[in-house]
Amino acid sequence: MSSRVPTVSLLVVALAAAMLLAACKQKPADTDLAAPQTPADTGALTLPQPAEQPRTESDVDVPKLTIATVDGQQYDLAARRGKWVVVNFWATWCKPCLKEMPELSALDAMREHIEVVGLAYEDITPDDMKVFLKLHPVVYPIAVVDTFNPPADFATPRGLPMTYLIAPDGKVADKFLGPITAKDIEAAITKAGGPKAGQS
Repeated sequence: MSSRVPTVSLLVVALAAAMLLAACKQKPADTDLAAPQTPADTGALTLPQPAEQPRTESDVDVPKLTIATVDGQQYDLAARRGKWVVVNFWATWCKPCLKEMPELSALDAMREHIEVVGLAYEDITPDDMKVFLKLHPVVYPIAVVDTFNPPADFATPRGLPMTYLIAPDGKVADKFLGPITAKDIEAAITKAGGPKAGQS
């Protein structure tokens, strides 16, 4: 009789351990959904953040952007009212950025209701950028952004590419951290009440 007691005790302990192990392996509900997206989650290249606190989204309802482009023109976002504008933060050293440029260029060229502007978020001279654009031409305007003083109405990019979709009324309709496609942009436009993909 006494020899069976340790056996029963061991059986109870083993059963309790198995139940505890099974409980540990279960994934807590919705923990991943609550986690904020990081550049690594989206395929974006992480940027080193400035020593001071990075600027977050401003509470300006309609962001302003007035900037000189590398071809010597002045780009004013407010002058694009009535169109969907893709504001794309990128850099010459960013491979995901370079991969999406031809598609963004085709989107700009083929869709009358969509315009793209590229903001090079890096320390590069306009002349060096012109040389780069001869090798990687696009139809949309490019401006070089001062990384120490980026556009005030946009957040400091946490990663590149970082893209904003501005609606015809000037408000931010959507934003994307990481590489995007023309299909992504057109789907976001349709979702926000604009024309369906393929319509101009």
